[in-house]
Amino acid sequence: MAKRKQKFSRDTRKPNNPPAFNIPVISVIIAMYNAERYIGDALNSLLAQTFQNFEVIIVDDCSTDSSCAVVESFVERFNGRLTLTHTETNSGTCAIPRNVGLPFSRGEYIFFADADDLFTKTALEEMYTLARKFDADVVYLDGHYDADDDLKEIKPADYPMAVSTPTLEPENLPERIKRIGQGRYTLPTWDKLVRRRLLVENKISFPPCRPSEDDVWTFGLLFYAKNFLCVPNKIYIRRFSEESITRDKKTPLQVINFWLQPILLGLKHLDELMRRHEFFKANPQYRYAVLDMFVQWKFNAIFRASQYVMPADIYAALKREYGDKFGEHDVLIPALATALNTQYRINVSNRQKYQQLAAQAQARIAELDAEIACLKVKE
Repeated sequence: MAKRKQKFSRDTRKPNNPPAFNIPVISVIIAMYNAERYIGDALNSLLAQTFQNFEVIIVDDCSTDSSCAVVESFVERFNGRLTLTHTETNSGTCAIPRNVGLPFSRGEYIFFADADDLFTKTALEEMYTLARKFDADVVYLDGHYDADDDLKEIKPADYPMAVSTPTLEPENLPERIKRIGQGRYTLPTWDKLVRRRLLVENKISFPPCRPSEDDVWTFGLLFYAKNFLCVPNKIYIRRFSEESITRDKKTPLQVINFWLQPILLGLKHLDELMRRHEFFKANPQYRYAVLDMFVQWKFNAIFRASQYVMPADIYAALKREYGDKFGEHDVLIPALATALNTQYRINVSNRQKYQQLAAQAQARIAELDAEIACLKVKE
């Protein structure tokens, strides 16, 4: 992914001189890029919280608009609880700013929010109360609100919830892996309150890719958290802004590159998380199963797009986008392009066979219907 150019240079603060106030219980970390239209709403929703023992850390990814000026206008209102820092260069992803923000945090719990989203008034109070009650390493929100860009319509997200009351997920890791495959957990970052110690001690960070940095990070939580609490509380308002990257229209080649990035950059990060885990050391079959599941998810979109692109164009695009990342192993690029084309042909062949079988079944059903009709006439 091409990086956005930095408009002007900034001094990046070092996370070694925290403000002089009581240690907060929750640290809200917000990655920000050109969010001048939205960041004020996010900060106002935090100022309105019924629970006030928190800090806010905003990591600006070299915005070229007035986002930072908006944040700075809120500094006095937060009374020492708002920190604004910057990445050295634009990363083009939320992953790097989130990683940058974590060393600034001092809360027992961390919540990673998006710059264009909001909290309900009792959000932090509800999450922290549940975290304390269940001694949770992770409080996973099984529901949220969806809002349009101008916040004129806010409604509960339209998907089935897994729990109706706070429920601790099984500590059994094979069961958690099974539930991942069944779609039990949504994988965004913004639906989880996480114990800071869990992240730091187990080196759970975000891979430098977009999309799917949330997926890899969430896998890490499921691998290492002892008490993973699933709750039905709807306290987070997810705004579908016009800048949402996942809503951009893309050509088939752009789709292929878009979904290959997390495979190439995220897969290594995911494997490293499992390499350090005693369970996966003793059970390599589960390590393979997780990696296979992750790749299959990402390749589904790639296979759908590859049917509209000539194999030679796929190879050229992969070479152009990822040649320097493969280095001496760039021989893998034609192998990957061939694999995509081969899988596409298999998919086409399977679809044709299915259509033939469906047509034969329909014809046979019609014959049986005709025979039954004849029998009724004879009777």
